[in-house]
Amino acid sequence: MSQALQTYRYLRPSAVLDGAAGPGLALSTSGGGGPAGAGVHPGFFSGFLTAPAPAAAALLAVADVAAARYHLPQRRASLDPVVTANGDRLRFESFSGCGGVHARLDVLAGGLDGGEIGHGTTNVDVNNPLRESLSLVGGADPLHLAVGADGLAATTLDGQVVEKKVPLPDRWLRGFAETQVVTAGFEPRAELPAAEAVRFLRALPRGGRGQAAWVVPAGRTLRATSRPVPGAVCLPGPERLAALHRVLRHAVGLRVYGPPAGPVPAASAWEVALPGMRLTLTLSPDVSRGFSGEGGVLAALAAEGSAADAELVATLLAWEPVIDPAELAEQAGITVARVRAALGRLGTAGQIGYDPAEAAYFHRQLPYDAGRAEAHNPRLRAARALVAAGAVRWDGELATVTVDDHHQRVRRAADGALSCTCRWWAHYRGGRGPCKHVLAAGLVPVEGKR
Repeated sequence: MSQALQTYRYLRPSAVLDGAAGPGLALSTSGGGGPAGAGVHPGFFSGFLTAPAPAAAALLAVADVAAARYHLPQRRASLDPVVTANGDRLRFESFSGCGGVHARLDVLAGGLDGGEIGHGTTNVDVNNPLRESLSLVGGADPLHLAVGADGLAATTLDGQVVEKKVPLPDRWLRGFAETQVVTAGFEPRAELPAAEAVRFLRALPRGGRGQAAWVVPAGRTLRATSRPVPGAVCLPGPERLAALHRVLRHAVGLRVYGPPAGPVPAASAWEVALPGMRLTLTLSPDVSRGFSGEGGVLAALAAEGSAADAELVATLLAWEPVIDPAELAEQAGITVARVRAALGRLGTAGQIGYDPAEAAYFHRQLPYDAGRAEAHNPRLRAARALVAAGAVRWDGELATVTVDDHHQRVRRAADGALSCTCRWWAHYRGGRGPCKHVLAAGLVPVEGKR
């Protein structure tokens, strides 16, 4: 597995500190990006949390996911959560060590009080002493939140630098790209009030073998079903929702998002509503499948002109909490379809996320470029090699792709969709993105068909 050594530098450890006005949650930041460019230790917010105990529990849930491996559990992962400030909210995100669960805590304007919210993205230090302190936060005591170096400087004179060197797999970056593609196809499937949400989630198995299940709305709750009937939503590996148990006593409700039920397991998102916050876990279609291999961004990476469109669209992004593709299309002078392809490509650099609760993209900035994700995608590399070798030959709506001593046929349907005769396509039917033959056929320009 390809990976790089990522170094996080913090001025001092994050901590829960005692102050005259009550406890203060001081989150130390590493390097990150913002409207003015890269920053060493950006500060995004200094103010109070309106619901301290739920916020502490939700932050612990995000940290739980970052430390977990749900498939082939081995050593604990050690990735620090990413925080994005969008001017009206803070978003904390993490991936599980196996790459199959994405956690996001949105602390909305109603959950923050007394401070201006900045713009930018960085990592925040969540260490073991902080986790222990957060677990003790409760009651109605006020809790001050400082995200960045400035808040910490007011509470201590200690100038130590804390370094964490973390092996960061490329699949983690690709996971950010794939989740925004996957969740963009979700729609609301069910909504449960607090009591029913707690009852349903507490009844889920804590352990298991990761089998997929389906649930279907039944009045004010959800009931299990043995097959994906109309209206059902897939729950792949119910034990992977264990992190939500931390916040159940604060839950206001539960919302479930997913694609239309189909014959095979699918990803889904499970959002617990909290006072002034939303905590969402997005599950990959199978416990053994990380998001990095889903292949949803391949079409955007291979789309003709998407690189230039992505550069143009990137200049128009301004840390918006809600991105409107139609508005971007008007500003850029291109079609909405090209904007969506550009957003998909920007997602491979971690610049774009998707929030199913608002059915909208949002802007973040990670220290990666789209070229890195493209270079580490074996299917796209193989497709480009086939095109370079002249292995694709079009005849009307049928392409022949020659690989060594055998041929695969790629057919274009009336709606423009491509299908293939290879084993990969027969097994997944596009469920994990296009195969290398479909990608190669799509890369051949129109004038190259015959």
